[in-house]
Amino acid sequence: MARQNRKSKPRDARRAPNRDSEPVVGLRIIGGKYRGRRLRYSGDVRTRPMKDRLREAVFNLVGPSIAGKHAVDLFAGTGALGLEAVSRGAARATLIEQHHPTAAIIRQNAADLGIDGQTEVAVGNTFIWFRRLPDMGPSPWAVFCSPPYDFYVERTAEMLELVNGLIAAAPAGSVFVVESDQRFDFGLLPNPSAWDVRSYPPAVVGIFRKD
Repeated sequence: MARQNRKSKPRDARRAPNRDSEPVVGLRIIGGKYRGRRLRYSGDVRTRPMKDRLREAVFNLVGPSIAGKHAVDLFAGTGALGLEAVSRGAARATLIEQHHPTAAIIRQNAADLGIDGQTEVAVGNTFIWFRRLPDMGPSPWAVFCSPPYDFYVERTAEMLELVNGLIAAAPAGSVFVVESDQRFDFGLLPNPSAWDVRSYPPAVVGIFRKD
């Protein structure tokens, strides 16, 4: 999962990465069946994967409930969250990534891990993908939402529509992971008292479970 540093650019990279780049030390699967396996990463300075410590904290919060779920990695970037979810027992993963070369790297990472049959990379804008939400079957979802932090300020209405709509559409038993920074008010989300909100400066992570 990658995040944009520039306010004027969406998280999905705009410059084609070097497809022949070697995996970056530190970008790896950190738990589950494929623990320690490295992931290819373009190295584009405008995107950066979630730090290992934060990704580990997120999956510690989600816990073993990830097993059997359909992972949905919004604004996928490197795809590290969706691929990590499969490593930890998710039945399958859908990763939405707008930038074609970056999506190709996600597919290559899935193939390298031998899980390409369990993953689908949807190439397109996450907001548009949501408005055309495909049928993802009856299994509960594990949704990871980690856009550029500026989206929560500059595109607040769209972000709320996205998260609210997915919560409404998700099967019972689904879990949601929303990463932002301190500028976002989790009280704007449905059933705010039910969110487990933790601070990992500069990140803030909220976990919601749909009963």
